[in-house]
Amino acid sequence: MFNKVIVANRGAVASRVLRALNEMGIHSVALYSEADAGAPYLAMASETYAIGPAPARESYLNQDLILEILKKSHADGLHPGYGFLSENAAFAQKVVDAGARFIGPSPKWIDAMGHKTRARELAALHGMPMSQGSPVLPMDNEAILKAAREIGYPVLVKPAGGGGGIGMLPAKDEAQLLETVERSRSMASRGFGNAEVYLEHLFERPRHVEFQVLGDQHGNVAHLFERDCSTQRRNQKVIEEAPGPLIAREDAAKTAEHIAGIMRKLGYDNIGTVEMLLGADGSFNFLEMNTRLQVEHGVTEEVTGVDLVKAQIRSAAGERLADILPAKIEVKGHAIQARVYAEDPKNFFPSPGKLNVFRPPLDKSVRVETGFAEGRDVTPHYDPMIAKVIVHADTRGAAIDTLIAALEAFEIQGLKHNIPAVLTILKSERFRAGQVHTGLIPEVMKKK
Repeated sequence: MFNKVIVANRGAVASRVLRALNEMGIHSVALYSEADAGAPYLAMASETYAIGPAPARESYLNQDLILEILKKSHADGLHPGYGFLSENAAFAQKVVDAGARFIGPSPKWIDAMGHKTRARELAALHGMPMSQGSPVLPMDNEAILKAAREIGYPVLVKPAGGGGGIGMLPAKDEAQLLETVERSRSMASRGFGNAEVYLEHLFERPRHVEFQVLGDQHGNVAHLFERDCSTQRRNQKVIEEAPGPLIAREDAAKTAEHIAGIMRKLGYDNIGTVEMLLGADGSFNFLEMNTRLQVEHGVTEEVTGVDLVKAQIRSAAGERLADILPAKIEVKGHAIQARVYAEDPKNFFPSPGKLNVFRPPLDKSVRVETGFAEGRDVTPHYDPMIAKVIVHADTRGAAIDTLIAALEAFEIQGLKHNIPAVLTILKSERFRAGQVHTGLIPEVMKKK
């Protein structure tokens, strides 16, 4: 087991990982930029190190400085959390080369799954169900048009080297395609330093369903069923739940086991999430794989009883899945998570400012994960998420009611936040009926 682990992240992410390390009796090292000096999560760590100015590129993305602290602190492990350097294969390899262990998949798997078209090719080779797509698009316009014709309109233009919804743009016909490709390339270049894009078939009103997997270093891979993350705005998740509503349990279990079998054949060796689009015809189609812990991992923890952060750490330490996971993993009840963002609830644009009042709900059964406290500033330098509110109940209806009550009890003043919009969604007839899809939020908010 690890003796000391650096948490190369901030806020709620760092807080979640530090909690797991503390419960496991592992010494921890927390990092902080100038903007995060005095942040609540720092008090949870055994040691803390300042890593520079607020901009992420000068602090949390400063690989050389983080590696320097890794050596200086004598840490034998590094947990990247999610975001920042969590899916940077080159950085993961540098951690290994420095004599420590990267708490995540091997660099080769981060690299293999990080490029979307290569990941699709690898997954398809091993029998992963997926819709038609193209290779990386060439610069030749006629070749681009031909690729789209072979897939059939509408198509989705996607960056090959990034995620988070950045650069994902629809094209409904040839008149839109070439301009859309150029816009996507420009966004991909700015966001990821890689202008490569490709095409996928665009599903109308699809559901975004992802499957949690965990591997070890001994050839074993298990699944922990699925989460539904369809309730999104601008391809960014807002509400996530487990299990997926209106999905037959036998279909979910069959797909989950098929995915775990593919990951087993590949030799995948740590935590990962296989993201799928669920079409109106009931077919699951491979979207991409995230080789890291997910923001929404908490809902899976709530319905399975498995602490995924501890499981990830134990796997990275070399333990076998048979010793990490229960002999039989079952889904019990229903869990829902709402992401609370510092953003305008009318248009979902970021709204940084000071948390003059920040009082999470007092109900002990409600799980609130945050990196903030009253009086702290939400800066424009980082993602505007200020809290995750997670509830668990025997039924989906009861979970919705519990989450509504929790959000209504959450007091936030000093900046705009999205709780009013989330409440509107949770109270809508379509959400309550489980009729979720990736376009639900604009439809519900338009009616309001």
